[in-house]
Amino acid sequence: MTYGCQTWSMTQAVGQKLRVAQRAMERKMLGLKFTDKISCKEIRNKTQVSDIVQSIAKQKWKWAGHVARLQDNRWTLRVTEWQPRNGKRSRGRQARRWRDDIVRTMGNTWTREAKDKEEWRRGAEGLILQWMDGA
Repeated sequence: MTYGCQTWSMTQAVGQKLRVAQRAMERKMLGLKFTDKISCKEIRNKTQVSDIVQSIAKQKWKWAGHVARLQDNRWTLRVTEWQPRNGKRSRGRQARRWRDDIVRTMGNTWTREAKDKEEWRRGAEGLILQWMDGA
């Protein structure tokens, strides 16, 4: 269900859909029906499965640190820093980009800060808490 989630642009709607799907799977694992009226907290305590949005945030944070520490000119680093400059911008709100979550948590200098691996690992809590509140 989370294959390639490190590269997703996480929005509130996507997070909600993932949580709903996870709760449905947990109910199915326990053999419960929706009409049984058992709270999500009770189901989560029985299954001992971590929240899907939290695990995606951890994986994305680890991947961002890895990409920022790349030394050679790989496409992953080039795509992360790429800014399209040609053509007319489409109407409406800008589309959410992969790096927007990281920039919102760590600022525009996140690539420099990710060079220190231990410090980057400690900064993961901020992103995870931000996503748990509803990105």
